[in-house]
Amino acid sequence: MKTILTENQLRDGVAAMSAEIAARYGTEPLTIVAVMTGSLVLLADLIRQLSMPVRVSLIQASSYRGGTESGSLWIRDDMMLDVKDRDVLVVDDIFDTGKTLEAVMECIAEMQPLSLSSAVLLHKKERQQVSLVPDFVAFNIPDEFVVGYGLDYQDLYRNLPFLAVLEPAEIEANTV
Repeated sequence: MKTILTENQLRDGVAAMSAEIAARYGTEPLTIVAVMTGSLVLLADLIRQLSMPVRVSLIQASSYRGGTESGSLWIRDDMMLDVKDRDVLVVDDIFDTGKTLEAVMECIAEMQPLSLSSAVLLHKKERQQVSLVPDFVAFNIPDEFVVGYGLDYQDLYRNLPFLAVLEPAEIEANTV
């Protein structure tokens, strides 16, 4: 596999994004809704760098079913805290086509938050298919299938402390 972001680069990028979020919200309470499962590593690192009161909630959304191409999207919001009249920040691992984050943002908007914004670790600008633009982005990356730092291929590689592109042989070796 080819490393595209090292552990140190990821740490610095998340710190810079955290500073931007802190500058926007100041000391106001913030509800962070993490899109499971890919954003859990980002969520853990992000909330430890924020000093305002933070509530953490989870929503599950996925369009990948064991491959490298997205399919139909499903969202499960039954784990969500009440976000009505609260400042909400949706945290996701990657903004690829943008369809997942757009659908999640629409779902949460129906819950009537006071404000709603988004933060993503990675943005693939070439793949974007929606008008939504993430409010906070740690890194812009090329159009390659990446793993590590919470992102997976067939539920493997989430534990890597860096971000990497799998070689075709590695994808083939892990195809079920």
